[in-house]
Amino acid sequence: MCTSVASEQQILAVGCSRGVVELYDLAENTRHIRTISLYDWGYSVEDTGPVACISWTPDNCAFAVGWKFRGLTVWSVSGCRLMCTIRQTGSNSASSPMVKRCTLKFEPLMGGTSHIQWDDNGYKLFAVEENLSERVLAFSFAKCCLNRGLSGTTYSHQVLYGDDRILLVQPDDADELKILHLNVPISYISQNWPLLHVVASNDGMYLAVAGSHGLVLYDLRNKRWRFFGDVTQEQKIQCKGLLWLRKIVIVCNYVETSNTYELLFFPRYHLDYSSLLYRKPLLGRPIVMDVFQDYILVTYSPFDVHIFHVMISGELSPSSNPVLQLSTVRELSIMSPKSPPVSMRFIPEQNDKEVLKRDTNESYDLLSQQPSRCLILRTNGELSVLDMDDGHEHALTNSIELFWVTCSQFEEKGSLIKEVSWLDYGHQGMQVWYPSHGAGPFKQEDFLQLDPELEFDREVYPLGLLPNVGVVVGVSQRMSFSTAEFPCFEPSPQAQTILHCLLRHLLQRDKIDEALRLANLSAEKPHFSHCLEWLLFTVFDADISRPSASKNQASQKVDSPKNSLLEKTCDLLRNFPEYMDVVVSVARKTDGRHWADLFSTAGRSTEMFEECFQQRWYRTAACYILVIAKLEGPAVSQYCALRLLQATLDESLYELAGELVRFLLRSGRDFENATPDSEKLSPRFLGYFLFRSPYKRQSSDLRRASC
Repeated sequence: MCTSVASEQQILAVGCSRGVVELYDLAENTRHIRTISLYDWGYSVEDTGPVACISWTPDNCAFAVGWKFRGLTVWSVSGCRLMCTIRQTGSNSASSPMVKRCTLKFEPLMGGTSHIQWDDNGYKLFAVEENLSERVLAFSFAKCCLNRGLSGTTYSHQVLYGDDRILLVQPDDADELKILHLNVPISYISQNWPLLHVVASNDGMYLAVAGSHGLVLYDLRNKRWRFFGDVTQEQKIQCKGLLWLRKIVIVCNYVETSNTYELLFFPRYHLDYSSLLYRKPLLGRPIVMDVFQDYILVTYSPFDVHIFHVMISGELSPSSNPVLQLSTVRELSIMSPKSPPVSMRFIPEQNDKEVLKRDTNESYDLLSQQPSRCLILRTNGELSVLDMDDGHEHALTNSIELFWVTCSQFEEKGSLIKEVSWLDYGHQGMQVWYPSHGAGPFKQEDFLQLDPELEFDREVYPLGLLPNVGVVVGVSQRMSFSTAEFPCFEPSPQAQTILHCLLRHLLQRDKIDEALRLANLSAEKPHFSHCLEWLLFTVFDADISRPSASKNQASQKVDSPKNSLLEKTCDLLRNFPEYMDVVVSVARKTDGRHWADLFSTAGRSTEMFEECFQQRWYRTAACYILVIAKLEGPAVSQYCALRLLQATLDESLYELAGELVRFLLRSGRDFENATPDSEKLSPRFLGYFLFRSPYKRQSSDLRRASC
């Protein structure tokens, strides 16, 4: 048994002889939090042995675990597997637990792990293999730009950073995510190693980068770096946090000579004290900062919140002389026995009347509204909403690692997440929160609706969102092998759609037109068909899972024939050519006993088959044969299969024709044994459709959707 404590979060990790790690909350009488293990990946204590060592990262956001017999793994606090030296298991994998250890090659720490230790900044993990103390292995890591502490980042631009480089997650021309490595200039990093802060601007066009001293800016569009011209000025800055306020970069600077903190406002076009727009001395060491539009939030320990308003006179350009004014608009001192905050984010005021228009003559500064609420994430993972008007704090959920506030009055054009208030990630996976505009006082049940159906791979750590695509972007480990002794561990970007969650939410609120517009924005995306299928499946599964009594009560309240969520979902999907594929795919994923419920709403199976047949979507039509056999009987299904068989032969689709022949033979035998002679179709009647099909081969493309 071994132990390790995360001092900041007050979490005790206990490594057990049975190969698992137990996490306990020291701040709550050693309450058990969760169990971390490799059991779900196919490995037991017989494969790994007992836990030999545990080491937390310096920021307490993750911990490494080494086993006595084999391997090393790094986990996040919520249980996301960030890195693992043990190869992925599988029935045909050489790393399967059933494979003898002597057959495995190119796996580090195969003999077990005796010692592990992070460096001072958490960029490298050093490990010593059991019985091989003369060799130390070093694993390099990149950090996520999380919305924590004194640095803020935008959710729509995903950035990782190592000790000397930046990793940008971007889609390529084919909408596939890739990681671009951006090396920080040697002239800066050699004097200010390592990187400590990287923040992307709201428009994603600039990066603010800070090491041990000074800072540099990178123009992503023009691929140019901007430095301090005076190295002496650069060395005066010890950056503790970075924020972007439009075209201004805000630096939280520690003044070592006076042991004080200050905010420095630099325009992005010139890094020099001669261009400094404003210097704001702070009352003490800040613990959390945030910015939204013209408002800056600064929180001091234990929980003193100050809100500042920024006003700029003049144009922000080298040819003008802009003047920045900073005024305090709100101060709060909150007494709370809870753990301190690690992140606070403004919640923008939402305006359904759309009175704020970009094409008005009013200035942008006058359009901004002061936020009255903010989200708070505490060190123990509790997420809550603070009403800054009355100081009331309302707890929402716990076991949260990170969150993104997405609601905004000035969301970029084409965004698919305007209906989302925020998303969070933790032990329960990804959760989507929606606004519910109640007229009464602030209550959780009036204001929020939670969507728990967004599952997320426990090997993918989320970084942010792509609002124009409606996907959550994450990163996972990829292992590549070569002739080298050990594999190469690489970060691999991943994407998971949330479109089905957004569409279901809009349909639940009877926002049919908005749901259709949202779906049309995604219609050309490669994941669109899968999203529609997942939407219909989740809605139908919830419908058939309801108790019969509640269904009867719901049916008594129906005022119109089209007000159930399932009916609204089918009506939405009928606007897209994927509808036929989606319905039959959902049918094949559900129990045949419920097909009648599905097709009573989606449409009669024979009519949907006929539509596919007329459109020459023969593979999709073939998928309906089994549904017709279940709902309409074998005679009708054989009739449809014979028609389809003749058409596929005319089009030389011999593989599909073979499947239809096998169905007809099997169905014919069952039909012969179960049906009286008087109820059978005559061979002459069936033969008419086999040998006299009116459909001739045409030059139009055939639909090849998979059945």
